[in-house]
Amino acid sequence: MSTPQSREQWQQMADALSINGQAFIDGEYCSAVSGDSFDCISPIDGKVLVQVASCDLADADIAVANAREVFERGDWAQMAPVKRKQVMIRFAELLEQNQQELALLETLDMGKPIAHSQSVDVAGAARALRWSGEAIDKIYDEIAPTAHNEIGMITREAVGVVAAIVPWNFPLLMACWKLGPALATGNSVVLKPSEKSPLTAIRIAALAIEAGIPKGVLNVLPGFGHTVGKALGLHMDVDTLVFTGSTKIAKQLMVYAGESNMKRVWLEAGGKSPNIVFNDAPDLKQAASAAASAIAFNQGEVCTAGSRLLVEAGVKDELIKLIAEEMQAWQPGHPLDPNTTCGAVVDKQQLDNVLRYIRSGIDEGANLVQGGQQVMAQSGGVYVEPTIFSGVNNQMTIAKEEIFGPVLSVITFDGMDEAISIANDTIYGLAAGVWTADISKAHKTAKALRSGMVWINHYDGGDMTAPFGGYKQSGNGRDKSLHAFEKYTEIKATWIVL
Repeated sequence: MSTPQSREQWQQMADALSINGQAFIDGEYCSAVSGDSFDCISPIDGKVLVQVASCDLADADIAVANAREVFERGDWAQMAPVKRKQVMIRFAELLEQNQQELALLETLDMGKPIAHSQSVDVAGAARALRWSGEAIDKIYDEIAPTAHNEIGMITREAVGVVAAIVPWNFPLLMACWKLGPALATGNSVVLKPSEKSPLTAIRIAALAIEAGIPKGVLNVLPGFGHTVGKALGLHMDVDTLVFTGSTKIAKQLMVYAGESNMKRVWLEAGGKSPNIVFNDAPDLKQAASAAASAIAFNQGEVCTAGSRLLVEAGVKDELIKLIAEEMQAWQPGHPLDPNTTCGAVVDKQQLDNVLRYIRSGIDEGANLVQGGQQVMAQSGGVYVEPTIFSGVNNQMTIAKEEIFGPVLSVITFDGMDEAISIANDTIYGLAAGVWTADISKAHKTAKALRSGMVWINHYDGGDMTAPFGGYKQSGNGRDKSLHAFEKYTEIKATWIVL
């Protein structure tokens, strides 16, 4: 099928699309036990896409029981690694074969540009599944150095039942960052997508069965955090809970684990990432282009967004001017237009939140350089201009709190020591960028930054081989890379006297 080339062609496909809003338990689509559902509203135009099953404790009990049963039976957990690898690769291929449908669901549901849904979200999700699948028969266990009459084996085993709670900003991609290693290591998974963007998670459940993943291994429970999310957090038969989302909810999930069975909890939470530009940045225009992209891509709804731009005094004025020019390429447009780079924010609540932060910046004395307004209101959707503030200090609300919108705070510094001090003065520690032509300065700054990821002379680099995660209240554990497999396995030591 050829790729639609215009907004009108994508709209025709959307009009013909059959959208499923049901839960998926034990290999079958089903309604919530209660029969409850909620409206899935597109942020593009405010229209209802479908009624989505609103799962709660009863559904969680059924899904976890099925996941446990198939795990104990060994249908997936004890499948030969080479066979499990083949199934995972087939799962990835099915995402690629259904790319247009999945991209369309993602855009309609969450508001991101259709071009990005295809090239970033669906493509990246397929890569994540394939990469994890390829790793299955390439990871070896260990033998301890022992006396000649002893053997010490250190092996890794699947933890059992994994509950995965994923966010609304990259619904499919974040799901597959977790499904890849969780399934590859032989676990059963109960996936809880955000109520704001559940549609792709619901759709890929059927693709998993088509790929050959046994019934009950992957279950999908749409619903709200305070109902089914809480039920999974407190469930006594969930062995591990993995989460991507806000720091506030991450902390609550840790409490739930302590109140229940001490399940392992792995968290990828918030960020307020510094993007540091020194006077000797090798290409100021490139730095400006990256700074604009770092805050406007995905409407700023990115945990690693470069929301704090730290600029050395000597290049501040020129850099701000260049970023303002670059922002012209990031003005909001209709998400189904293939030329759109900045779409709708996820819903009215998030729009109001972003606008509240913009007012806060003005009230606290920051200088509004550009943007700051709601736009395209006549569409019925929720759109906001990318916004630049200068004259920001690290004590202002817009510099301290994660906005999750296209709002850039420019903070001036003098010298490396002050840049590092400002950058680290945050409860978060997810990511950072450093722009300098001095390799020594780059290394010293990177070492001093309390961040899980540091990008030198670019922003948001890396691939599936690089771990993704942060320090401090940005969470624990890592997604991507072989390090992600550690979250989904238990270590067993077996000692044999011959």
